[in-house]
Amino acid sequence: MATVEEQVKRDLGREGLTSMVADFYRRVKEDDLIGPMYPEDDWEGSEERLLDFLCFRLLGESAYLLKRGHPRLRMRHAPFSIGEAERDRWLEMMEAAMIETKVPDETREALGAFFAQVADFMRNQ
Repeated sequence: MATVEEQVKRDLGREGLTSMVADFYRRVKEDDLIGPMYPEDDWEGSEERLLDFLCFRLLGESAYLLKRGHPRLRMRHAPFSIGEAERDRWLEMMEAAMIETKVPDETREALGAFFAQVADFMRNQ
């Protein structure tokens, strides 16, 4: 069975991840629960940081490390109140983005498990 990294490289690449992340952020901008956590004047930066992180983690690209260093995800998300509701909404919108951008089922399932693990790790409430 292929790893999530192998599946993403095979089925999405940078182009597919870019589409998925863009679709995700279109949803976040309209969301009343987690949308307010994002700075109004930095939507493009937020989108770029998530894309860079995913390309680092799933494709082995180095842009994220060069720009931001070690991910330190919990530390970077510490200022935000993230409980089960916020985690679940983030995952719902990412799932919807994967469906909208036609991520193949097997890869969507593997990415969903990856996202669930990361999103649960971000919880601080």
